[in-house]
Amino acid sequence: MKRNALAKLLLTGMVLMAALCVLVPGAFAQEEHGEEEASSEGGGGLGTLGIAIGAGLAVGMAGIGTGLAQSGVGAGGTGAMAEKPELFTNVLILFAIPETIVLFGFVIAIILSGSI
Repeated sequence: MKRNALAKLLLTGMVLMAALCVLVPGAFAQEEHGEEEASSEGGGGLGTLGIAIGAGLAVGMAGIGTGLAQSGVGAGGTGAMAEKPELFTNVLILFAIPETIVLFGFVIAIILSGSI
């Protein structure tokens, strides 16, 4: 039963990603006469929506990737420390390395938010 739920979740995710791939490029389309209005009002419209979605995806996908990486490192590290407690420092370093992925996603989101 769990396999069926996982398959539905993956299918839903793929449909969502396909929809984003179709809809988001339209957010970056520029209109000639709307450019001056948007810059004087501080932004808005589909361009802002696309940038906001990109910033959210940068942090969200980086968080998911980090969680998957840390789950494997945590499980393996716990087993290794159970046999050899002196491996604590090595496991701690290996557990912290995937966290940099989230930091990179956060930096990208800040850069994108600065262009809104």
